[in-house]
Amino acid sequence: MSRLFPAPLLSLALFALWLLLNLSLSPGNLLLAALLGILAPILMAPLRPQHARVGRPWVIAKLIARVGLDVIVSNLQVARSVLQAGRRPPQSAFVHIPLALRDAHGLAALSMITTVVPGTVWSELALDRSVLLLHVFDLHDEALFIEHFKDTYERPLMEIFE
Repeated sequence: MSRLFPAPLLSLALFALWLLLNLSLSPGNLLLAALLGILAPILMAPLRPQHARVGRPWVIAKLIARVGLDVIVSNLQVARSVLQAGRRPPQSAFVHIPLALRDAHGLAALSMITTVVPGTVWSELALDRSVLLLHVFDLHDEALFIEHFKDTYERPLMEIFE
């Protein structure tokens, strides 16, 4: 059964989405929805990465709360920096952060976190996944930023994924 439906929820979602987008329950649309729901996950299965082993739900909840707080604080800091740019221009810099996190799912989550938090941009990841290059909008102390980044984001992701 898993060969026919490698991702049953995805198959069901594709089936329903096709019918919803076409606003029709005609036999042709039902057949096309069924074909899409069955064939798309089968054809895309080789593109899916290995399954993630996610652990420590309490760490996940704390990380989500921390990222939410950092988004709010960073928005305020970036707004203040932009408004004060005439008096004190922001100190933008590229920062090389050594990484201990190697799991692909953890790195994907880390990239999403840096994308969501204002003032940081994921610029480059070394081929061996050992160093991350981040652009920081307003950097005051590089060593303090690296320590904060590793403690706040990398270590919890390592607990979750490794």
